[in-house]
Amino acid sequence: MRDERRPTLTDVATRAGVSKSLVSLVMRDEPGASAETRRRVLEAADALGYQPDSRARLLRSGRSRLLGVVFGIQHPFHADLVTGLYTAARETGHELALSAVTPQRSEHEAVTGLLQDRCEALILLGPQAPAASLARLASRLPVVVLARAVRAPEVDVVRSADAEGLHLAVDHLAGLGHRHITHIDGGRAPGAADRRRGYRTAMRRHGLTGELRILPGGLTESDGAAAARQLLADPPTAVTVFNDRCATGVLDVFARAGVDVPYDISVIGFDDSSLARLAHVNLTTVAQDVPTMTRLAVTRAIARVAGRDPGLAEASASITRPAAEGLSPVSLPRSDREVIVPPRLVIRGTTGRPS
Repeated sequence: MRDERRPTLTDVATRAGVSKSLVSLVMRDEPGASAETRRRVLEAADALGYQPDSRARLLRSGRSRLLGVVFGIQHPFHADLVTGLYTAARETGHELALSAVTPQRSEHEAVTGLLQDRCEALILLGPQAPAASLARLASRLPVVVLARAVRAPEVDVVRSADAEGLHLAVDHLAGLGHRHITHIDGGRAPGAADRRRGYRTAMRRHGLTGELRILPGGLTESDGAAAARQLLADPPTAVTVFNDRCATGVLDVFARAGVDVPYDISVIGFDDSSLARLAHVNLTTVAQDVPTMTRLAVTRAIARVAGRDPGLAEASASITRPAAEGLSPVSLPRSDREVIVPPRLVIRGTTGRPS
């Protein structure tokens, strides 16, 4: 019967004919072993399939260098954020431990699992927990909330300027000549209130107060489809939608009803998630600056663990938005706990002049 036991330093030492301490030196890439010994040890490790347990070594030193991330498995945009967090963590020599919220697994369970993994800090993506609960959690270890506003001085927040995103969307549509612009709402989802406010403000600025119209929506395709079916009886010429996933439900209903997008109705989503970038969707959308937001979240988490000022850590990490990218700079924090990152509009195939 095949031995499925994980190879150890002792196994590598025995195969290479050297001491365990020499194997340890080679695996840590430290001086003290000759070139020949190093070659034999590495060949033995490769033959045995040995992999150093870096996490165990860190734990023995009193550090885990592990950042816990709670994300919603049902949100395509969270996948983009997780990808950015991996990149940012790798640049700082940290690892991520992921814990998903699913229809059968609560946010509380996801957080509890990470606390058992000895994470040094938590990064929560758009959490649903009330501010008081997040503050209690932050009393145990550093907590950074990504993509949601939180009024709790104990919690660090990195989020997009959601209201500004709707300003960009309405400005684009009004510039194309649209007046009948409806907003499909996100209910109580993180960012929804700011996006409603941004829609109203931008409509009034363009003299379209009499055209204000907000329909109930939500996070999912089915929420968008339900809102789109309501619109068919009295269609506007353009729609701004809470997020890209909801917008794909809108597009599906319009396509089935023979509504031509963008000739009959223009549609703008929010997030610039992987859904929006699919060739057959090709959705005009408000993009959140994922690379900047995720670098800020990781930098802030690490700084809090070390007891440093996150603002100084961010400056030393050179977290900026180059002018060559055509992007506005990261906005000044409203407090030392919150940083708001400007979004940008990505114009694709779902917007055009009204017919």
